[in-house]
Amino acid sequence: MSLVQVAPPRLRTAAEEGERSATWLELFYDLVFVVAVAVLVERLVHDITGAGVGSFFGYFALLWWLWASHTYYADRYDTDDLVYRLLAAGQMVAIVVLAASLSGDAAGSTRAFAIAYAASRVLLLVMYMRAYRHVTETRALVKGYLTGFGIATVVWSASALVPDEMRIALWAVALSIDLATPWVMRSEQARVPLDVSHLPERFGLFTILVLGESMAAVVAGLSHISWAFVPTLTAALSVGIVTALWWLYFDNTSGSVVRRDAAVRRTWRPTGWIYTHLILAAALASSAVGLERAVSEAGHGPMPGADRWLLVGSVSVVLAALALIQFASTYAGSPGRQIAITRLIGIPFLVLVGFLGALEAQWVVIGVIGICAAQLVADMTERLSDD
Repeated sequence: MSLVQVAPPRLRTAAEEGERSATWLELFYDLVFVVAVAVLVERLVHDITGAGVGSFFGYFALLWWLWASHTYYADRYDTDDLVYRLLAAGQMVAIVVLAASLSGDAAGSTRAFAIAYAASRVLLLVMYMRAYRHVTETRALVKGYLTGFGIATVVWSASALVPDEMRIALWAVALSIDLATPWVMRSEQARVPLDVSHLPERFGLFTILVLGESMAAVVAGLSHISWAFVPTLTAALSVGIVTALWWLYFDNTSGSVVRRDAAVRRTWRPTGWIYTHLILAAALASSAVGLERAVSEAGHGPMPGADRWLLVGSVSVVLAALALIQFASTYAGSPGRQIAITRLIGIPFLVLVGFLGALEAQWVVIGVIGICAAQLVADMTERLSDD
């Protein structure tokens, strides 16, 4: 495409579009979220308290919604023209500012966060205004988005003007409006289906992005030790856990559920499949911190309770999210349903590891990787029986 070409948005999920893949712009756009998630992970490393964990998941949900909102727009209307590139670049600037605000003092950064978040939402509204103008067949859907997201953006903007103690409450209101908007518009969304090849790929790429934080966390954990055998072995086993979680997700993901045809549009399945990816991504990111702590603490006595529970709790939530994604993708009696049940069976064993307070970090990691390996063996056995 010419650097100066302007192409109006068009409906990309129409049948004649065929199979799509992520564009180079989308992959470049993801880089700012790599940075933002890394900042959040670093915050959690230094504050594994109830407040710190709560703050982590709250900010992660806000980041994920920014990414998902842009992804939904791109799935339906992306034409990768000059205007769209400039708007996406503007969002990237806003997210860089947002990430920088998270890396500073929490009390002094919330106003900058609110301003950056509101700016990103304004740019998304401009994208949808273009779609409203040029894609007449989806105006009812886009009008609903402009209304709901517009109200939420006003709340986000207002949050920058209020005292710090009121700001978080307004954020909760704004996010609730944002999340409720697609639900209110679900009938119109059913008439404008998502792309069965492109959207699952995008969610898979975000999952890879977060898994990368786990690899970085293992490296960070190794940087705190002097290459002793036990921590090094723990690091290797931690990489095994990350690999197992990757394996469990990508061997069982199916994006067909996001197509809102008559068979699924009145069920919870498409919405459940999509939003469970938020839970999955957040738990994968928090498990990265648990792995970093485990590597740096291996061989130094019992693993502290907060660190131990962060690791086993995060992996438990990952298995629960994988189970829900699998339930959304399959029906009772269909191949793969047993795999979802297997995920749930693994959770009590992880909780048991959490209760073993005398375990050193390396043994906690051994317990977690043993449960993940058992999940993989169960998957392979299930597939062999299906064949």
